[in-house]
Amino acid sequence: MPEICPKCGLPLDLCACRAIEKEMQKIKIFVEQRKFRKPTTIIEGIEERGKEISSQLKSKLACGGTFKNGHIELQGDHRNKLKNILVNLGYNENQIEVS
Repeated sequence: MPEICPKCGLPLDLCACRAIEKEMQKIKIFVEQRKFRKPTTIIEGIEERGKEISSQLKSKLACGGTFKNGHIELQGDHRNKLKNILVNLGYNENQIEVS
């Protein structure tokens, strides 16, 4: 018996909840100054698979970082590169706001 999605009640192979949630997300990218005037790039709006995506971003950008409190923190200012990387990971360009 296939597993059932708790949100829509359809089998998981037919469920579109995750795709719809991914399309509805608004991703915000901004930089915050931290201790000793070090820039930290913050990405808000990525809830599902946050740890996995943060790991991919850290390896592609060659920087340190973490996923905590529902947002991704990356060491350094990576605003100009992140939009292209997130589009390659499957997010819509219209969802991403860089400030």
